Amino acid sequence: MGKIIVSENVTLDGVGQDPTGEEGFDRGGWFTRISDADRAAWAEVEQAEAMAAAALLLGRHSHDWFATRWADRTGAWADRLNALPKYVVSTTLDEPRWANSTALPPTEVAKLKDTMDGDIVVYASRQLVHTLFEQDLVDEVRLMVFPFVLGAGDRVFGEAAGSMRLVEARRIGADLTFLTYRTVRF
Repeated sequence: MGKIIVSENVTLDGVGQDPTGEEGFDRGGWFTRISDADRAAWAEVEQAEAMAAAALLLGRHSHDWFATRWADRTGAWADRLNALPKYVVSTTLDEPRWANSTALPPTEVAKLKDTMDGDIVVYASRQLVHTLFEQDLVDEVRLMVFPFVLGAGDRVFGEAAGSMRLVEARRIGADLTFLTYRTVRF
């Protein structure tokens, strides 16, 4: 059985919206405001996560965003992301653009989890993350916390309710924090 891992970049107040400033959110671009050293430390963690993943699970918009940025890149991290099986949860997508991608109806996510072995990592995809929490399909949450308070914006967890147990907390670079939580099921 696979393990669904939500892996997100968030601000201190839990906002995941518009990290690169491309969506037009007036408080977006917070990801770009970290130091080069912190960005390098962040990249090490993200690359290690990709190397350990069995598959990616993405919403349609996140799939499109990643496909336009990673499909033509090379190097160990890019090669791994491009080679990984990717499942795009969508009711309208017929032909995913990124190599090794398969469109998956939302009703099939639980079946995917049951039939796969290893980590199924979810990047970005806030709407999908909300749905996964509502369906009690999330096993682990990994948060890279950026040292900014935006005071507004879409939060990663929305109105999801649940209980988590802290597994790991560590400093990444000078100003980032990496938190790992496991879902507690009662």
